[in-house]
This record gives sequence, structure tokens and C-alpha cells, in this order.
Amino acid sequence: MQATADSTKMDCVWSNWKSQAIDLLYWRDIKQTGIVFGSFLLLLFSLTQFSVVSVVAYLALAALSATISFRIYKSVLQAVQKTDEGHPFKAYLELEITLSQEQIQKYTDCLQFYVNSTLKELRRLFLVQDLVDSLKFAVLMWLLTYVGALFNGLTLLLMIQAKIPGAKRHAE
Repeated sequence: MQATADSTKMDCVWSNWKSQAIDLLYWRDIKQTGIVFGSFLLLLFSLTQFSVVSVVAYLALAALSATISFRIYKSVLQAVQKTDEGHPFKAYLELEITLSQEQIQKYTDCLQFYVNSTLKELRRLFLVQDLVDSLKFAVLMWLLTYVGALFNGLTLLLMIQAKIPGAKRHAE
């Protein structure tokens, strides 16, 4: 019975995640989709300019700067208004973030299910179980070569720009 309940929960989580992904792809909420895809595009552009380590460090610094600024702002506001609201992130600091052995096992089982499903689907596509599906997959991969070439070309363009005398980037 427990395996059936866990399977139902995983199906529910999967269908919820799937519906959210479809909502993003169909631009049902323009603001949310714009933020997600804009952030993803900014991340890709950042990776053409900087190493992965630098991008992660800059993102961490930006998040840290925002939280420190907010904490100082709330402290000043509390001092001026003479209130005692406490730490602004107190609720988040008190959240339990440790994973139990059962949770780790559940997520591992879920990951195993998705990896196995993906491998079966890739095997089906590459070994041409259904010709139409394999052709669709081939077209998708062909289109992705153009996307890869576009980003490669962007990196090449930026490198050429660094070599042009009048187009030097400012020192960082």
C-alpha cells in the first residue's frame, strides 16, 4: 500500500511540475514567463562573458548584497519607529532544512524513476521504435545545433570585439 501511495504522490508532483512547465512554454502568465526566460537568457549571456565559477560568485554576491541591505533597512526602520519586530528573516532562519533518511530515499527513488524513464525514451528514439517520433527527435536535435551555433557565434563575436581597437571593453 505504501508503494502505491508514494507512486501516486510522485505522479501528482510530476503532473504539477509538468503543468507549470507547459504554462511557462505557452506564455500563459507573461510576467512570470518573461522573468524565467529573461533570467535564463541573462545566465547564458553571463556564461559567455565569465567562467561558471565567476557567475556563481556574482550571483551569490548579488543575493548577499540584497539580504544585507534589507536587514540594514529593517534595522534602521525599527530604530526610527522604535519598534521591536526582531530579525526580518527570523521565520526563514527557524525553518527546518535537514533531510531525513526517508526523504532522501524518496527523492533518490524519484530521481531513479526519471533517469530510467529518460533512458528508455532515448533508447526508443535512437533505435527507431517509432519512425515518426525518431524523425521529430532528429529535427529537434538539428534545431538545437543552430541554437548551439548561435551561442558559439556570440562567444566568437565577443572575442573578435575584444580584438578590435575601438571596441575594447571597459576594465572591470
